[in-house]
Amino acid sequence: MRITRREFESLVLRAFEDLPPKLLEALENLAVLLEDLPTPDLLDVAGVRNRYSLFGLYQGVPLPERYGGMPSLPDTITLFQRSIESVCSTRPAIVREIRVTLLHEVGHYLGLDEEDLDRLGYG
Repeated sequence: MRITRREFESLVLRAFEDLPPKLLEALENLAVLLEDLPTPDLLDVAGVRNRYSLFGLYQGVPLPERYGGMPSLPDTITLFQRSIESVCSTRPAIVREIRVTLLHEVGHYLGLDEEDLDRLGYG
């Protein structure tokens, strides 16, 4: 199912605003970006071959690994609209996948690895 970029942005914003307050308080110097599909370079960074199988990507220094002051550039979470749409046949499925993907990438920001995220149901 395909939706407009404006609707996708709205759904991402809603998912972000629906994060638990304590989680929102922990997020500093973080940008959430939207792209249609990952570039070949981003696929390499993520270790993924199929561009439609990468729904989101966190890039930065996870909170537990930070030393000293804040980094000068923000960490980023990028969500890939066309990748998410490629596995969703309904609008509610897109809403759910955005939420799960956002939580997955925020988990990486907080220092969780794939095993931790799988255990929490966000793998």
